[in-house]
Amino acid sequence: MQPVADAAKQKHGLAALPRNVWAVSLTSFFMDISTEMVINILPLFLSNVLGVKTNIIGVIEGVAEATASLLKVFSGWLSDKLRGRKWIAVAGYGLSALAKPFFYFAASWEAVAGVRWVDRVGKGIRTAPRDALVADSVVPEVRGLAFGFQRAADTAGAMLGILISLGVVWAAQSAAVKLGAGTFRTVVLLSIIPGVLAVLALALGTKDVAVSGQREMPRFAFRSLGKPFMIFMLIVGIFDLGNSSDAFLTLRAQERGLSVVGILAMLAAYNMVYALLSAPAGSLSDRIGRRRMIIGGWFVYALIYLGFGLAQAAWHIVVLYILYGCYYALAYSTAKAMVADLVPANLRGTAYGTYNAVLGILDFPASLIAGILWQGVGAWQGFGPSAPFLFGAALALIAAIMLWAWKGSRAAA
Repeated sequence: MQPVADAAKQKHGLAALPRNVWAVSLTSFFMDISTEMVINILPLFLSNVLGVKTNIIGVIEGVAEATASLLKVFSGWLSDKLRGRKWIAVAGYGLSALAKPFFYFAASWEAVAGVRWVDRVGKGIRTAPRDALVADSVVPEVRGLAFGFQRAADTAGAMLGILISLGVVWAAQSAAVKLGAGTFRTVVLLSIIPGVLAVLALALGTKDVAVSGQREMPRFAFRSLGKPFMIFMLIVGIFDLGNSSDAFLTLRAQERGLSVVGILAMLAAYNMVYALLSAPAGSLSDRIGRRRMIIGGWFVYALIYLGFGLAQAAWHIVVLYILYGCYYALAYSTAKAMVADLVPANLRGTAYGTYNAVLGILDFPASLIAGILWQGVGAWQGFGPSAPFLFGAALALIAAIMLWAWKGSRAAA
């Protein structure tokens, strides 16, 4: 079997993207419809229906990602070892699709946490092999475009999922500030359909790619990924420690007086901006370099999070959240493309597993810190709702300066 990437060498733009990228993007589109229908109102369900405090929500969200972190490393390494990405990714998507219906029966925060964690285990299994499959399928000249397009499809699905959720909430409880239990469970039932379609799209639409050249058997060791990759991960880790779960942005919007319908409309607008800019931003990173794009995205993030911390009215949050899509378009997919720039092809699965694992592990302290800064712990009442966002802005600025100063990578050229 010839590498799919060979067919892309003489093509440009979206025509350069092979079937694998389109199929993976379709899978991301459907799965994000399913996930975003539920996940954006999940913190409201926890807070409004179950009466859970933000520090517990921070623990749930943090552990949800951290639980899957080691699986991300292992599944990526396993895809290198087996020289196959597809079926590992299919298994991960399948587990997430099976987990979501159990939100319908959850009546305590412990039950919600259990379902959320199983869903994230599915993400841990699928993410690294999926990203490696995308990287294997294209030549470096369109790598940024490929990841940007996949992210655009993912985000378009998120926008559609939010709009479906918005329609259900609007029909069930109109402009109510707090979410009802029945409304949440209706959304959960509807989310099952796109989850199943996501699994089918990946299983039927993709093929594993034969990477040219002899692959050495990968070692399960971070050192084998090289010094430039490890330095990059250190800088990304500093940024991510201040990048708490977006559930806190949803709670911040509600704290400033935005209704459930208003929150969902805001999230849909944010995802529209993100979807429209992701592919052009990824293509731009192919021309001007990943490092510049990531630095720019992190500076945008720092300014937006500063705004979240200082916001005085609901409309401030709405404007800032829509602009938040610019950060994601500039930096998120570009960072994934940069991972492939820094490591050899036979270690891509391990590298993506390590990358996603580090971010997943840091999601736990990041979200826990955010919850404690907001509402404190024990007798201490915390610094208030502005604190986690000011903290995130400071770390993003530090990380951007460090990446700007770093001269030790091929991608920095």
